[in-house]
Amino acid sequence: MTTRTAVVTGASSGIGAATARRLAAAGFRVVLTARRKDRIEALAAELDAAGHEAVGYALDVTDRAAVDAFATDLDRHGPVHVLVNNAGGALGTETVATADPADWRAMYEVNVVGVLNVTQALLPALTASGDGTVLVLSSTAGLATYEGGGGYVAAKHGAHVIAETLRLELCGTPVRVIEVAPGMVRTEEFAKVRFRGDESRAAAVYQGVAEPLVADDIADAVTWAVTRPSHVNVDLMVIRPRAQASNYKVHREG
Repeated sequence: MTTRTAVVTGASSGIGAATARRLAAAGFRVVLTARRKDRIEALAAELDAAGHEAVGYALDVTDRAAVDAFATDLDRHGPVHVLVNNAGGALGTETVATADPADWRAMYEVNVVGVLNVTQALLPALTASGDGTVLVLSSTAGLATYEGGGGYVAAKHGAHVIAETLRLELCGTPVRVIEVAPGMVRTEEFAKVRFRGDESRAAAVYQGVAEPLVADDIADAVTWAVTRPSHVNVDLMVIRPRAQASNYKVHREG
Protein backbone atom coordinates (compact mmCIF):
# COMPACT_ATOMS: atom_id res chain seq x y z
CA MET A 1 0.00 0.00 0.00
CA THR A 2 1.01 3.67 -0.29
CA THR A 3 2.99 4.55 2.82
CA ARG A 4 0.70 5.81 5.54
CA THR A 5 1.72 7.34 8.86
CA ALA A 6 0.58 6.01 12.22
CA VAL A 7 1.25 7.74 15.54
CA VAL A 8 1.39 5.50 18.62
CA THR A 9 1.45 7.03 22.09
CA GLY A 10 2.93 5.17 25.04
CA ALA A 11 5.12 3.23 22.62
CA SER A 12 8.08 2.62 24.94
CA SER A 13 6.86 -0.78 26.19
CA GLY A 14 3.98 -3.25 26.38
CA ILE A 15 1.02 -2.86 24.04
CA GLY A 16 2.36 0.38 22.57
CA ALA A 17 5.69 -1.10 21.52
CA ALA A 18 4.03 -4.26 20.20
CA THR A 19 1.57 -2.15 18.21
CA ALA A 20 4.38 -0.10 16.70
CA ARG A 21 6.11 -3.29 15.55
CA ARG A 22 2.90 -4.68 14.06
CA LEU A 23 2.00 -1.46 12.24
CA ALA A 24 5.52 -1.15 10.87
CA ALA A 25 5.33 -4.72 9.57
CA ALA A 26 2.00 -3.83 7.95
CA GLY A 27 3.71 -1.07 5.96
CA PHE A 28 3.06 2.03 8.03
CA ARG A 29 5.57 4.76 8.72
CA VAL A 30 5.43 4.68 12.51
CA VAL A 31 5.85 7.68 14.78
CA LEU A 32 6.60 6.52 18.31
CA THR A 33 5.90 8.72 21.31
CA ALA A 34 6.51 8.18 25.02
CA ARG A 35 8.18 9.94 27.93
CA ARG A 36 11.22 7.65 27.92
CA LYS A 37 13.32 8.98 25.06
CA ASP A 38 15.95 6.25 25.23
CA ARG A 39 13.41 3.45 24.83
CA ILE A 40 11.50 4.91 21.89
CA GLU A 41 14.72 5.80 20.11
CA ALA A 42 15.92 2.22 20.60
CA LEU A 43 12.65 0.87 19.19
CA ALA A 44 12.80 3.27 16.24
CA ALA A 45 16.36 2.09 15.53
CA GLU A 46 15.22 -1.54 15.74
CA LEU A 47 12.45 -0.92 13.22
CA ASP A 48 14.72 1.05 10.91
CA ALA A 49 17.26 -1.77 10.98
CA ALA A 50 14.50 -4.16 9.94
CA GLY A 51 13.76 -2.02 6.89
CA HIS A 52 10.79 -0.10 8.27
CA GLU A 53 10.37 3.65 8.56
CA ALA A 54 10.12 4.82 12.17
CA VAL A 55 10.86 7.91 14.20
CA GLY A 56 10.75 8.47 17.96
CA TYR A 57 9.54 11.58 19.80
CA ALA A 58 9.89 12.07 23.54
CA LEU A 59 6.42 13.22 24.60
CA ASP A 60 4.32 13.47 27.74
CA VAL A 61 0.69 13.37 26.56
CA THR A 62 -0.43 15.29 29.65
CA ASP A 63 1.70 18.31 28.63
CA ARG A 64 -0.53 20.20 26.21
CA ALA A 65 2.13 22.64 25.06
CA ALA A 66 4.46 19.75 24.23
CA VAL A 67 1.66 17.91 22.41
CA ASP A 68 0.85 20.98 20.32
CA ALA A 69 4.53 21.44 19.44
CA PHE A 70 4.72 17.77 18.44
CA ALA A 71 1.67 18.15 16.19
CA THR A 72 3.14 21.24 14.53
CA ASP A 73 6.43 19.47 13.86
CA LEU A 74 4.67 16.38 12.58
CA ASP A 75 2.57 18.44 10.20
CA ARG A 76 5.73 19.47 8.36
CA HIS A 77 6.46 15.85 7.47
CA GLY A 78 3.28 15.01 5.56
CA PRO A 79 -0.16 13.59 6.33
CA VAL A 80 -1.11 11.59 9.39
CA HIS A 81 -3.54 8.73 8.85
CA VAL A 82 -3.79 6.81 12.13
CA LEU A 83 -3.58 7.81 15.77
CA VAL A 84 -3.36 5.04 18.37
CA ASN A 85 -4.09 6.53 21.79
CA ASN A 86 -2.34 3.90 23.89
CA ALA A 87 -0.68 5.90 26.67
CA GLY A 88 -2.33 5.14 30.01
CA GLY A 89 -1.98 3.21 33.19
CA ALA A 90 -3.29 2.36 36.66
CA LEU A 91 -2.10 3.37 40.13
CA GLY A 92 -3.12 1.48 43.24
CA THR A 93 -5.98 -0.79 44.26
CA GLU A 94 -7.27 1.17 47.23
CA THR A 95 -10.99 1.46 47.87
CA VAL A 96 -12.91 4.64 47.14
CA ALA A 97 -12.88 5.35 50.88
CA THR A 98 -9.09 5.14 51.19
CA ALA A 99 -7.71 6.13 47.76
CA ASP A 100 -5.28 9.00 47.38
CA PRO A 101 -6.88 11.74 45.24
CA ALA A 102 -3.47 12.41 43.70
CA ASP A 103 -3.48 8.92 42.20
CA TRP A 104 -6.94 9.51 40.74
CA ARG A 105 -5.83 12.82 39.22
CA ALA A 106 -2.74 11.20 37.70
CA MET A 107 -4.81 8.40 36.16
CA TYR A 108 -7.38 10.86 34.81
CA GLU A 109 -4.67 13.07 33.34
CA VAL A 110 -3.00 10.31 31.32
CA ASN A 111 -6.00 8.11 30.46
CA VAL A 112 -8.50 10.86 29.66
CA VAL A 113 -6.87 14.28 29.25
CA GLY A 114 -3.92 12.69 27.46
CA VAL A 115 -6.26 11.12 24.91
CA LEU A 116 -8.04 14.46 24.53
CA ASN A 117 -4.78 16.39 24.08
CA VAL A 118 -3.33 14.22 21.34
CA THR A 119 -6.63 13.69 19.55
CA GLN A 120 -7.38 17.42 19.44
CA ALA A 121 -3.88 18.25 18.27
CA LEU A 122 -3.81 15.68 15.45
CA LEU A 123 -7.44 15.76 14.37
CA PRO A 124 -6.90 18.48 11.73
CA ALA A 125 -4.15 16.40 10.10
CA LEU A 126 -6.18 13.20 10.34
CA THR A 127 -9.11 14.94 8.69
CA ALA A 128 -6.95 16.53 6.01
CA SER A 129 -5.57 13.10 5.08
CA GLY A 130 -9.00 12.23 3.71
CA ASP A 131 -8.90 8.83 5.40
CA GLY A 132 -8.09 9.13 9.10
CA THR A 133 -8.50 6.78 12.04
CA VAL A 134 -8.52 7.58 15.75
CA LEU A 135 -8.10 4.50 17.90
CA VAL A 136 -8.59 4.60 21.66
CA LEU A 137 -7.06 1.82 23.74
CA SER A 138 -9.46 1.72 26.67
CA SER A 139 -10.04 -1.33 28.87
CA THR A 140 -12.77 -3.64 30.04
CA ALA A 141 -12.45 -1.46 33.16
CA GLY A 142 -14.16 1.20 31.06
CA LEU A 143 -17.20 -1.03 30.68
CA ALA A 144 -17.67 -2.60 34.12
CA THR A 145 -16.63 -1.83 37.69
CA TYR A 146 -14.77 -3.88 40.29
CA GLU A 147 -13.72 -3.34 43.88
CA GLY A 148 -10.40 -1.61 44.37
CA GLY A 149 -10.42 -0.22 40.86
CA GLY A 150 -12.46 2.94 41.30
CA GLY A 151 -9.93 5.46 40.04
CA TYR A 152 -8.78 3.40 37.06
CA VAL A 153 -12.35 2.37 36.23
CA ALA A 154 -13.47 6.00 36.30
CA ALA A 155 -10.59 7.05 34.05
CA LYS A 156 -11.19 4.28 31.52
CA HIS A 157 -14.91 5.03 31.51
CA GLY A 158 -13.80 8.52 30.50
CA ALA A 159 -11.70 7.17 27.64
CA HIS A 160 -14.62 5.01 26.52
CA VAL A 161 -16.93 8.04 26.48
CA ILE A 162 -14.41 10.08 24.48
CA ALA A 163 -14.48 7.40 21.77
CA GLU A 164 -18.29 7.18 21.76
CA THR A 165 -18.77 10.95 21.68
CA LEU A 166 -16.09 11.59 19.08
CA ARG A 167 -17.63 9.01 16.79
CA LEU A 168 -20.94 10.88 16.92
CA GLU A 169 -19.30 14.25 16.40
CA LEU A 170 -17.17 13.12 13.44
CA CYS A 171 -19.99 11.36 11.62
CA GLY A 172 -19.88 12.53 8.02
CA THR A 173 -16.16 13.34 8.08
CA PRO A 174 -13.38 11.13 6.65
CA VAL A 175 -12.28 10.04 10.14
CA ARG A 176 -13.44 6.87 11.89
CA VAL A 177 -13.17 6.17 15.60
CA ILE A 178 -12.26 2.71 16.89
CA GLU A 179 -12.12 1.54 20.50
CA VAL A 180 -10.24 -1.56 21.61
CA ALA A 181 -10.93 -2.65 25.19
CA PRO A 182 -8.53 -5.31 26.49
CA GLY A 183 -9.14 -7.46 29.53
CA MET A 184 -6.33 -9.29 31.33
CA VAL A 185 -3.08 -8.64 29.48
CA ARG A 186 0.25 -9.67 30.96
CA THR A 187 2.89 -7.08 30.12
CA GLU A 188 6.21 -6.30 31.74
CA GLU A 189 5.08 -3.11 33.44
CA PHE A 190 1.31 -2.56 33.84
CA ALA A 191 0.68 -4.53 37.04
CA LYS A 192 4.11 -3.66 38.45
CA VAL A 193 3.36 0.06 38.13
CA ARG A 194 -0.10 -0.39 39.57
CA PHE A 195 1.35 -2.10 42.64
CA ARG A 196 4.10 0.53 42.94
CA GLY A 197 6.94 -1.84 42.11
CA ASP A 198 5.77 -4.79 44.23
CA GLU A 199 6.65 -7.64 41.89
CA SER A 200 5.03 -10.36 44.04
CA ARG A 201 1.65 -8.60 43.99
CA ALA A 202 1.99 -7.94 40.29
CA ALA A 203 2.72 -11.62 39.60
CA ALA A 204 -0.26 -12.70 41.69
CA VAL A 205 -2.62 -11.01 39.21
CA TYR A 206 -1.81 -13.70 36.65
CA GLN A 207 -1.22 -16.63 39.02
CA GLY A 208 -2.95 -19.79 37.85
CA VAL A 209 -4.13 -18.22 34.59
CA ALA A 210 -2.84 -20.59 31.94
CA GLU A 211 -2.85 -18.13 29.05
CA PRO A 212 -3.46 -14.48 29.82
CA LEU A 213 -3.31 -12.22 26.82
CA VAL A 214 0.04 -10.69 25.91
CA ALA A 215 0.82 -7.34 24.32
CA ASP A 216 1.12 -8.79 20.82
CA ASP A 217 -2.44 -10.15 21.00
CA ILE A 218 -3.74 -6.61 21.41
CA ALA A 219 -1.33 -5.23 18.84
CA ASP A 220 -2.60 -7.80 16.35
CA ALA A 221 -6.19 -6.70 16.98
CA VAL A 222 -5.33 -3.01 16.69
CA THR A 223 -3.52 -3.56 13.40
CA TRP A 224 -6.42 -5.60 12.03
CA ALA A 225 -8.92 -2.90 12.98
CA VAL A 226 -7.03 0.01 11.45
CA THR A 227 -6.31 -1.87 8.23
CA ARG A 228 -9.96 -2.62 7.46
CA PRO A 229 -11.33 -0.89 4.34
CA SER A 230 -12.03 2.77 4.96
CA HIS A 231 -15.81 2.33 5.05
CA VAL A 232 -15.56 -0.29 7.83
CA ASN A 233 -15.61 1.03 11.41
CA VAL A 234 -14.95 -1.31 14.32
CA ASP A 235 -16.81 0.68 16.96
CA LEU A 236 -15.78 -1.42 19.96
CA MET A 237 -13.69 -4.57 20.23
CA VAL A 238 -13.60 -6.26 23.66
CA ILE A 239 -10.74 -8.75 24.00
CA ARG A 240 -10.24 -11.06 26.96
CA PRO A 241 -8.34 -14.31 27.46
CA ARG A 242 -10.51 -17.42 27.39
CA ALA A 243 -9.96 -17.83 31.14
CA GLN A 244 -11.55 -14.46 31.91
CA ALA A 245 -15.33 -14.25 31.72
CA SER A 246 -15.54 -10.79 33.29
CA ASN A 247 -13.43 -8.31 35.24
CA TYR A 248 -13.96 -10.36 38.40
CA LYS A 249 -14.48 -13.92 37.15
CA VAL A 250 -11.22 -15.59 36.13
CA HIS A 251 -10.47 -19.30 35.96
CA ARG A 252 -7.25 -20.13 37.79
CA GLU A 253 -5.73 -23.59 37.62
CA GLY A 254 -4.52 -25.28 40.79
